[in-house]
Amino acid sequence: MNLRALIPKNIQAFRTKTIDKLMECTGGEHALKKVLSPLDLTLMGIGAIIGTGIFVITGVVAANYSGPALVVSFGIAGIACAFAALSYAEFAAMVPVAGSAYTYSYASLGEIWAWIIGWDLILEYAVSIAAVAVGWSGYVASLATGVGIMIPAAFNNPLGTSGGLVNIPAMAIILLVTVLLIIGVRESARVNTAIVAIKLGVILLFLYLAFGHIRPANWVPFMPFGWSGVITGAAIVFFAYIGFDAVSTAAEEVKDPQRNVPIGILSSLAISTVLYIAVSAVLTGIVPYSLFAGTSAPVALALEQIGISWGSALISVGAICGITSVIIVLMYGQTRIFYAMSRDGLLPGLFRQIHPVYRTPVKVTILVGTVTAVLAGFLPLTTIAELVNIGTLAAFIIVSLGVIVLRYTQPSLPRPFRCPLVPLVPVLCIFSCGCLILALPLVTHLRFVIWLAIGLAIYILYSRHHSKINNDTSTLDCRKA
Repeated sequence: MNLRALIPKNIQAFRTKTIDKLMECTGGEHALKKVLSPLDLTLMGIGAIIGTGIFVITGVVAANYSGPALVVSFGIAGIACAFAALSYAEFAAMVPVAGSAYTYSYASLGEIWAWIIGWDLILEYAVSIAAVAVGWSGYVASLATGVGIMIPAAFNNPLGTSGGLVNIPAMAIILLVTVLLIIGVRESARVNTAIVAIKLGVILLFLYLAFGHIRPANWVPFMPFGWSGVITGAAIVFFAYIGFDAVSTAAEEVKDPQRNVPIGILSSLAISTVLYIAVSAVLTGIVPYSLFAGTSAPVALALEQIGISWGSALISVGAICGITSVIIVLMYGQTRIFYAMSRDGLLPGLFRQIHPVYRTPVKVTILVGTVTAVLAGFLPLTTIAELVNIGTLAAFIIVSLGVIVLRYTQPSLPRPFRCPLVPLVPVLCIFSCGCLILALPLVTHLRFVIWLAIGLAIYILYSRHHSKINNDTSTLDCRKA
């Protein structure tokens, strides 16, 4: 079957952008520096994946959804992510252009799908950054309390939560990272590398200190909320895995991207999944899962419960460093999504303006920092975490569908990395992600539909009229303002 024939050619919204045109956009006055190595990418992925998922979300999911079966929830989410990662790796090697799933959808499914997934990614990254910053704030408060400094609840919690008015620490860390990203991607990568080293050391220390305190009785009952709780837990912890998507947004700034981007995506996911499962098993083995209810610092709490208070303080320091790296990578990814969409004309031109000295998209970085700081300051963690997952899952589904479509419509395209067993692996990704979407709360679905409706309205009123591919397909030059 010729799938290309099924795409309406006379409808502008379904026009695809050729890979040659996409690659042309990587030069000129809006070009980004190619400075990242495969090690940088792997550490970037670990930096984004390992953070809030271990230091914050583990407690939320264990207490409310999975219980000791948290390891199963992480395993399910990890398998679904593995299917998605293979699809991402094929696209990232074939189209090493900023934009991640947005760019891949433009090449395979058409502009309207690119817009939908780009709008989806804007939501995904924005609320992810806010959620991670809230978790960072929780560990700052825990550490401060341990040294005798009390941060007033009014300034460490969002409005309406535990007597809070605004979460000032969460806002402060986002604004600091904003400044770092404006200075440059190379500098950001160096900071991330140092932070990831500290983070991995802290996680290994936790496993070493806690392993001897495991009590198998804490794993009984193993599934207190049943399989429905485990599946819902998997959908929630999916939040922790979006880091490899952030790796793909960096493709345009990578040396030898056809080889190095797949390495970064797959290796960071594999390492992170092993660590997630190990920490989940130990965490629920040393403390009854019910004790994690209401805490945003479960790892530190667990060590306090077994009498290792010095270890708790050290974990808090490591968590603060580790979660900082997540914020760095997620904010980096968010700005590159805006940058790619603006370069194609779907968003205003100011989002693709590059600083003349730092060669970074300075205006969009300031915008992302400001908006996400406000979200982190005023929204509670649970609401943010639920909202981001459905966006991540939708992105994975569309990327996997794009791999199938391009295999049939353009089978001769060079593919430096090939997703194995196509269409089986992409179909498994679509199926598993679809099941996890259904497991999310109904209110999350409603919020997501509202967000997409807003996005479609913007596309109809603005983006389709300013799209460069639709305005002049014969002379398209996205390197110009």
